[in-house]
Amino acid sequence: MAKKGKKYLDAAKKVDRNTYYAVEEAISLAKETSVANFDASVEVAFRLGIDTRKNDQQIRGAVVLPHGTGKTQRVLVFAKGDKAAEAEAAGADYVGESEYANKIQQGWFDFDVVVATPDMMGEVGKLGRVLGPKGLMPNPKTGTVTMDVKKAVEEIKAGKVEYRAEKAGIVHASIGKVSFSTEDLVDNFNTIQDVLAKAKPASAKGTYFKSVAVSTTMGPGVKVDTSNFKL
Repeated sequence: MAKKGKKYLDAAKKVDRNTYYAVEEAISLAKETSVANFDASVEVAFRLGIDTRKNDQQIRGAVVLPHGTGKTQRVLVFAKGDKAAEAEAAGADYVGESEYANKIQQGWFDFDVVVATPDMMGEVGKLGRVLGPKGLMPNPKTGTVTMDVKKAVEEIKAGKVEYRAEKAGIVHASIGKVSFSTEDLVDNFNTIQDVLAKAKPASAKGTYFKSVAVSTTMGPGVKVDTSNFKL
């Protein structure tokens, strides 16, 4: 187990591990206890009462955060003709067809999100073994397989984040940077919480929001009180 540094240990002392903080208080405390010497990301982890082995309890999607994430996403679009021109006009970083598929197969990954028009999925599908494990495969559920490439690119650039429940039912998401105001981070947090609440599977029984924690890059986790979460 890695040994924690003095800065981390000093910061962790400010967090009561037995206390569940209100959202605004938890985010303020996470910002206060950030130990990174750069503008760290603020992350939230939701542990949901779902069984991801069941098809109807797999949660996946995307949402545009009202205040963005503080990170500029590099977007690769697989499209041709008018749709390629549309993607370029919308601000996509890379637009093309098989030439980019070939580059990826040779180890090129200078992008964060992949968007594809449906007619290009035959080409992109060949990259499944490469893009899949990295979570980069386009998917209709997240709006990255679409004919409306203009909207897709603009939303990603505006702060769209994808979310997906992992095997243990945990959803991780970035809600911004430490430099963001607490109010903006709370808005972003509430947006994701609301989306997850609406995505609750009908077959999920018992407590849905089992636990929630907020943290910063390299900082201690702060537990969030979920008693007032709406479903």
